[in-house]
Amino acid sequence: MEDVKTPKRRSAQTRSRIVKAAHGLFVVRGYTGTTFQLVADAAEVSVQTVYFHYGTKSRLLKHVVDVASAGDDEPVPLLRRPWFAALRAAQDPNEVVRGWVHHSGVILDRVAPVLAVVRDAAAGDPDMAAQWAANSEQRHAAHAEVIAILARLRALRTGLTERRATDITVGMLSPDLFLVMTRECAWTTPEWEDWTADQLSHGLLSP
Repeated sequence: MEDVKTPKRRSAQTRSRIVKAAHGLFVVRGYTGTTFQLVADAAEVSVQTVYFHYGTKSRLLKHVVDVASAGDDEPVPLLRRPWFAALRAAQDPNEVVRGWVHHSGVILDRVAPVLAVVRDAAAGDPDMAAQWAANSEQRHAAHAEVIAILARLRALRTGLTERRATDITVGMLSPDLFLVMTRECAWTTPEWEDWTADQLSHGLLSP
């Protein structure tokens, strides 16, 4: 009997090839320099196939960012992933901070270079400006969730509000700073992780 899921699987595999090809092109050539024809050639599909799945370059880049953030194409938000549930269940504030920094490093390894593409394109493209704003809002919301965990554990420094703690975390775990440390300063991701966790623990947690 023919597998009725085969067309769906084929479509998913095609999208995966397109996203992988587009990710590499966006990072190397930027938003303006990446065309659907280049993506199609790199993914070994027709340009019509790329248009069929994504329609516009802004939609394609959005999906590239989403997949890079999650690490897969599953429709499960980051904050509903098992690893985040483990952070919510943790009772040691240092474990929460180090766990969040570790997973942030895994994510930033994938997504920071392509987020830089969105940031650079935002100045001259309304769709990219909206995308950058949406991505920034999502990052703030995610960091606020982690700070809420620390607040429930009564672990925040005396006088430190959740809002200020969130701002500190957003800055320390920003994709821009990650790229400065790992590209310009040539740190490895584990080196960035150790330093960032130490800085956040010192800045956020009660002595």
